[in-house]
Amino acid sequence: MKKTFILPVLAIGFLIWFLATLAFRFAGQFFFITNSPVVLTSLYAAVIPALILISVLTFKKFRLSGFENIVAGVLLVLPGMILDTFAIQFFEQIFPNMPSSRAATFGSWLMWAYSVVLLTSVVTGLRQNRILGED
Repeated sequence: MKKTFILPVLAIGFLIWFLATLAFRFAGQFFFITNSPVVLTSLYAAVIPALILISVLTFKKFRLSGFENIVAGVLLVLPGMILDTFAIQFFEQIFPNMPSSRAATFGSWLMWAYSVVLLTSVVTGLRQNRILGED
């Protein structure tokens, strides 16, 4: 396994986390409207193709195959998962534009988003292993 992709993929994961956190810091009140099932469902659905695309483009950019895709998926979500632990704990201070009642919805959406990336990396990695005969 080549190791040249590890730091760049971690950096991409951090950048995605940083940009998303800024977006929610300044416009989160428009996204996590807990009394609107349509808005919430749309938010959960919209993240699926967006994160699949980001994941697959990252895998292709670094020409990853098999198990490397799974490692890259973990690396993509790791910075955000670590930092979002604190973002959720200090929700009111970091996201004063959103009421604290939205913290659970925000945390749920984050877990969903991280799961999409991890599932994409596992499916892609296992599919490539099967195609390449690396079982």
